[in-house]
This record gives sequence, structure tokens and C-alpha cells, in this order.
Amino acid sequence: MKNVFTCLTSFLLLLFTMSCASPENKKAASTEIGAKEILGDSNYLAISYGGYRQKTRDIQPTLQEIKEDMKILSALGIKVLRTYNVHLAEASNILKVITELKKEDPKFEMYVMLGAWIDCKDAWKPNPDHYGESERNAVEMARAVELTKQYPDIIKIIAVGNEAMVKWATTYHVQAGVILKWVNFLQDLKMKGELPENLWITSSDNFASWGGATSNYKTEDLTKLIKAVDFISMHTYPMHDTHYFPAFWGILKEEDNLSEREKVDAAMLRAKNYAISQYDSVKRYLDSLGIEKPIHIGETGWASQSNEHYGNTGSKATDEYKSAMFYKHMRDWTNKAGMSCFYFEAFDEQWKDDKNELGSENHFGLITLQSEAKYALWDAVDKGIFKELTRNGKPITKTYNGNMDSLWKEIKMPPPLIQKN
Repeated sequence: MKNVFTCLTSFLLLLFTMSCASPENKKAASTEIGAKEILGDSNYLAISYGGYRQKTRDIQPTLQEIKEDMKILSALGIKVLRTYNVHLAEASNILKVITELKKEDPKFEMYVMLGAWIDCKDAWKPNPDHYGESERNAVEMARAVELTKQYPDIIKIIAVGNEAMVKWATTYHVQAGVILKWVNFLQDLKMKGELPENLWITSSDNFASWGGATSNYKTEDLTKLIKAVDFISMHTYPMHDTHYFPAFWGILKEEDNLSEREKVDAAMLRAKNYAISQYDSVKRYLDSLGIEKPIHIGETGWASQSNEHYGNTGSKATDEYKSAMFYKHMRDWTNKAGMSCFYFEAFDEQWKDDKNELGSENHFGLITLQSEAKYALWDAVDKGIFKELTRNGKPITKTYNGNMDSLWKEIKMPPPLIQKN
């Protein structure tokens, strides 16, 4: 009886201890994992997310709409989101929704790379000052810090600026020194213990901005910035370069005897290799500086439709088949290489080019505004991944009613590729 009493007492004491320690233990477990453990792990697939349904960001997605999206992405194995602005309600609402879903299901897991927008002085005006910075930057950074302190179990990365240094961003780009200033600000808060030690800081920008292209980017401040960030978040967009730098794009003469699908597959493989070459250019620059830093793909994607340079009257790059092949190639490459890829993007959004419904910027998503999975995700529909899940109250179905022949009728062959000796 004494042994029974002793065992029972021990058991009750254990239960009491567990119940008392449970909230703290859960918090410790949720905050213990950091960017270092997440980035590059194929069990933590990443994606760029915006939940906007309307033609203006003045109409923010509701909590319920974001919850629908989080469940869909989780079903796809997505566990890391990239956001872009902290001053809009969507950013904090995403964090609220993830918190709610974690309470509803302890197994639910989703983390965030929080984007803080950075502008130059007089951005978006007729004469922007690219050597000054917007007063809004300090407000944006303060909000990023506030949210990170509030949600340390979810926010694992802060990205200072989105394509803020690349010089073709003529309406708002800044010099590397501005990004460096704010990266150092955040790193200093980490050192003081005001931000989590396992939080990683970066800036998410075009490969050229990271020294992968022309020499005018390779400044002393860029070198300091590369040293200051915890990793390089690099963008690569072969789709855009099918128009601007099409040396890789098209059908080779020796491929004339291939089937149409084989020709497209060959062209998309070259697009993948082109993206890899841009990664390699950044890696070579870091090597030349004697700096070792992880490089992850902060953004890449391929639109499924366009009436502009990339569409059927241009480079003939945009359709659902080519976008699906690029998605597969980028996932395969980065997973094998141990890199994260914040693929752009989860869902189509129509605010990006509200005056042009067929503009490519509106069609980078893997799922349409009509709740249809594009060809890249047809197999996910077949596997029942979206069973009982809805978006805007609609079940996730396939584009083209899942008919490959209908899809293929809209495919245009890329132009002949003339290789230079």
C-alpha cells in the first residue's frame, strides 16, 4: 500500500508540475527554434504571401480570409511566410491568426519573415532623392520591432527593405548605407537582449544589389552590409529577363525535332540554370570578399499570364505550364541545395496592376482569385490536400477543369534562341 501511495503521490506531483510549467515550457519550445533551424530545411517550405482579394490595399483581408489562407498553405507544407509591409493591418492580422490557429491546434506551425518597407526621401514623387531616406522608415522599423517583441514565437526574420537598393526601382531606391543603418540598429537591439538572439536580420533584394552584376553596386557600404546581415536574401527573376536579357530564352536549332512539350521543357530548364547562374554570381562576389554567409532565395516566381513584354505578343513566357515547370525546378533545386525559397507567390492579387487586369503582376500566384489551383498544384488537388478547405467559401478546384488539352491550347512556343559564339 505504501508503494501504491508513493507512486500515486509522485504521479500527482508530476501532473501538478507539468500543469504549472506547461505555459512556460510551451513558450520556451516555441521561441527556441530560430531562423538558423528553419532556413534551408525542406520540412519548412517558404512562400511570399499577400492575402489581398480586391483591387486596392485599402480593403484589407479579414481575419477569416487570412485564416482560410493559412490553412491552405499549411496543407501544402508551407511553414514560413514572407510579408512586405508592417504599417498595414494585414501584417499584424497574420500574426493574430497564426496565434489563434496555434491555440486551436498545438501541431499548427507557421513562422514569418517580417518585411519592413524602406523608401528614399521624396519617394514616388517626380524627383526622388536617392541619397536621402524617408522619415517613414523609422516608423516602419519601430513597428517591426514592436511586432517582433509581441510575437517572438512567430517572427523569426526581419527583412529591411524589399528591392530597396536595386537601381531600376527608380521611384524609391536607397543607397546601401541606409539599409546598413537599419540592419545595424536591429542587430544592436539583439545584442542588448531587446530582440530574440535567434532572430535573423537581412535585406531582401535583387541579385545585382548583392554584388552579382555591375560594379556600381560593389561599394564599401555594401561590403559592410553583407558583413552585418545574418544571411543574404536574394531575388532572381528569369521570367522578366526573357524580355530584358533574353540570352538564355528560346528554342535552340538542334531542338527543332523535339515535341512542343520537350521544347518548352528544355527552355524552362535553361531558365532554372539562369537563376542558378545569378545565385552563383552573388556567391562568387562574397567569396571575393572573403565573407561566408548563407544565401537563400528571398523571391522568385513566374507569372501565368501577361499582356505585356512577357506574354504572347512578347517573349511568350507566361502560361500555366511554364510557371508550373519553373515552380518545380526552383523547389527541386533549392531543396536539394539546402536553401529556402520564398516563392512568389501564394495567391494571385489584383491590386498590383489594378488598371490592367491581364498584367503579369496580377498573376504570379499558385492559386487564382477564383479559388482555382493552377497547374503547378493540380497534383495537390488530386491527392486531396485541400479536402474540406475553402477560399472565399469556395472549394479549391483545378484551373481548366483539370483538362490538360485545354491548358495546352494556350501555350505559345518561345522564340528561336540564337546563341552567340
